[in-house]
Amino acid sequence: MASSVMPTSRQADVHPSPVAVSTVGLRKSYGDKTVLDGIDLRIPAGSVFALLGPNGAGKTTAVKILSTLIAADGGQAQVAGHDVATSPDGVRAAIGVTGQFSAVDGLITGEENMLLMADLHRLSKREGRRVTAELLERFDLVDAAKKAAQSYSGGMKRRLDIAMTLVGNPRIIFLDEPTTGLDPRSRHTMWQIIRGLVADGVTIFLTTQYLEEADELADRIAVLNDGKIAAEGTADELKRLIPGGHVRLRFSDPAAYQSAASALGGAARDDEALALQIPSDGSQRELRSILDRLDSAGIEADELTVHTPDLNDVFFRLTGSTVPSQANQPNQPNQPKEDVR
Repeated sequence: MASSVMPTSRQADVHPSPVAVSTVGLRKSYGDKTVLDGIDLRIPAGSVFALLGPNGAGKTTAVKILSTLIAADGGQAQVAGHDVATSPDGVRAAIGVTGQFSAVDGLITGEENMLLMADLHRLSKREGRRVTAELLERFDLVDAAKKAAQSYSGGMKRRLDIAMTLVGNPRIIFLDEPTTGLDPRSRHTMWQIIRGLVADGVTIFLTTQYLEEADELADRIAVLNDGKIAAEGTADELKRLIPGGHVRLRFSDPAAYQSAASALGGAARDDEALALQIPSDGSQRELRSILDRLDSAGIEADELTVHTPDLNDVFFRLTGSTVPSQANQPNQPNQPKEDVR
């Protein structure tokens, strides 16, 4: 099932943001298995883009190609204005990558991990110590800086991992399932960090199985399934792809309820609850239409609620899932990791 969501007039600015990441027809296979089958992406600078998909859908493969870790079999990709195939050094100079598995060395301290990263970026000793101190403070790791990283909690290791990524001052960061296995408090801390990075102008390419995470953070979301983009848009746009949305009106006055039922022909009735249910995509236009019809009849509802499909519904419909997956179970610490392909 392939769907495409066009930008709204609000999003289609006459002065669009510079493009941080773009791909055209990106392809990758392993043997006779096609993992990416012609992927087209366009990610504006300074935004959060989330790539969703079930295990083995190819999310990590996409990140590896865009970060120059592996080569594509076909298509084109540009990151920060550099072609990933012909200018990999330019790409690497502009990006940071944090994967499912931390790059932190647990045998040395948090501070030593940071200083090692500064050396790898060829910063002077003085500059390396300045940047290290600044980032340790920013990520609330000063008190633990002299402790071996293996003593850190999962959330602290993730914060240190991102701090290490920022040593090189990247403008684009690939976060490959950054909150896998974290407890809810640590996940929310990570969300705050991501929002702070975007506020500083950093572009975030996020892969995640947590639909709530994508809903909370992403400006645009793409759902990857069977090697193709099944749909792309804002969270609200994707939710409107799935039928089942409705407006529910509840009344305390039986007479008002009966009058509303007559004014809103075709509404599903719940006589016991004095409630009406009207199919709706939740758009402002449809809500205004319903309220105008009530106003014309001199009727006022006591309660109005809008019900739209959530990203779980979108995910299951677009990926053909029939049972709940880890995608909507955010608090399980030992969920299986995606196949590297």
